[in-house]
Amino acid sequence: MDKPEWLPQSIRGSAVERRLSAGQALFTSCDQARGIYEIVTGKVRLTRIDPEGRVLVLGFACAGDTVAEASLFSTIHCCTAVAMTKSVVRMYQKASVLAELARNPRAAQAYAALLAYQVMDLRTRLERRNLHCARDRVRHYLASASDGTVVLPGTVKDLAGELGLSHEALYRTLGHMEDEGEIARCEGTIRLACRAHHLAAV
Repeated sequence: MDKPEWLPQSIRGSAVERRLSAGQALFTSCDQARGIYEIVTGKVRLTRIDPEGRVLVLGFACAGDTVAEASLFSTIHCCTAVAMTKSVVRMYQKASVLAELARNPRAAQAYAALLAYQVMDLRTRLERRNLHCARDRVRHYLASASDGTVVLPGTVKDLAGELGLSHEALYRTLGHMEDEGEIARCEGTIRLACRAHHLAAV
């Protein structure tokens, strides 16, 4: 299922644009939620701190993605969003978006489709996290791409956070898989070299 487009044209003109430098926070956990953000250029990492002080990677957003959709129904943000590179974002005020969804059934339906997409994506990620073997998590992650090739959203350490692995465990796993010819790595990409064999096995 492709991520649906939902932002109605009627509110795009009301956006407030903001430029971020690498490492700059778009918002932090418990900040007042003022609206929804669209990534115009750059990349943003979403994280949360667990009770033991560890940073949990919740996901990444690139150009064309939106973040903080849940802020429409919350007074505060429940995670932190930080620019990974120089980025430009647009913020759509909560009141404007809610008024448009109430007025425009098609926009409301498109927004519901987006939330359904996010639920499906979350289930896939939870399924991956429940795999006990690090290699199986990597296989699952790569197999989710249509051609078995993934462009890393950040560093390998970022990917480790996404997979729920220590970066040491992920480095070892990728090294073993590459040595055995199961994957190929090149310039920020990882490709599942024996995709057909893997899919047949599962």
